[in-house]
Amino acid sequence: MRWNNLAENPTAGEAALFGTDAVTTRTFDTPEFRGITFHEVRARSILNRVPGASRMPFEWTVNPYRGCTHACVYCFARKTHTYLDLDTGLDFDSQIVVKINAPELLRGQLASARWQGAHIAMGTNVDCYQRAEGRYRLMPGIITALRDRANPFSILTKGTLILRDLDLLVQAAEVTDVGISVSVGFTDQELWRTVEPGTPSPERRLDVVRTLTDHGIGCGVLMAPVVPFLGDSPDQLRATVRAIAASGATSVTPLVLHLRPGAREWFMAWVAKHHPHLVRRYERLYAEGAYAPKWYQRRITRQVHELATEFGIGPSGPGARRRVPVPAEPEPPGPTQLTLL
Repeated sequence: MRWNNLAENPTAGEAALFGTDAVTTRTFDTPEFRGITFHEVRARSILNRVPGASRMPFEWTVNPYRGCTHACVYCFARKTHTYLDLDTGLDFDSQIVVKINAPELLRGQLASARWQGAHIAMGTNVDCYQRAEGRYRLMPGIITALRDRANPFSILTKGTLILRDLDLLVQAAEVTDVGISVSVGFTDQELWRTVEPGTPSPERRLDVVRTLTDHGIGCGVLMAPVVPFLGDSPDQLRATVRAIAASGATSVTPLVLHLRPGAREWFMAWVAKHHPHLVRRYERLYAEGAYAPKWYQRRITRQVHELATEFGIGPSGPGARRRVPVPAEPEPPGPTQLTLL
């Protein structure tokens, strides 16, 4: 395990995030964490500025974890583990960095006179409600810090554990803009078990959408990823959009699988093992880089938007975040779109 690019004396151009003497490695012999190693660190900063060249519509993120036990074979964040001399495959799934001081650190940074109260996105790198959160409980402190400063934020997750913090989310939404989006790319059970083995089932994730909506928090669904050749048939798209609509989602945003370096190698190895007849088709579809051709992306987007309109939720695009109305207001605002993605 190499920590020197995150240590007291980083190499040129690299910011020190924590010292090597601040790393504690733990394993827990319980069924849910068997085979998982946690590296507890005391981070020096928790607010991350998104590079200017990014396609994301937000400037700041908070990531309390690195690595993810969801073990999604396509996860674009896999390459980040190479910065620690860990691999993008099993290490990413089982070697989890935990920034144990994230809540107190965020509270201090939000209180700084230099902080202007910009929107903060969470869950955009790895899931902040992965299984580790059940033990480390970092998100309640993070949400509380954001609530107390009335700082707008959004969360993207596949984790049902977010419902543990429902009361805090409702409180935060009474004082600031809160956007919640749940990721459900497909409802096919066999596909879910093989490409997202560490996640709650799509049905349980849609129950999260339903519960949040029932408590006045508008929740959109990021239909991601749409997996070419395995989850993109008309019947599969229809079944997924129908289930999303039935959950009460405020919007649906399709996103086709993209394969960045690190994720590409791991995903293609999985395809070669489970669907060897598709290897050449994937190589051709992604011959130009990490993203599927625009004609394919447009086709999927058009199909999902047409189905969404049919089922009464309409296509999604960038828009205002949903804010839960304060009870004293005579009428709640109408449904609006999320700006998380």
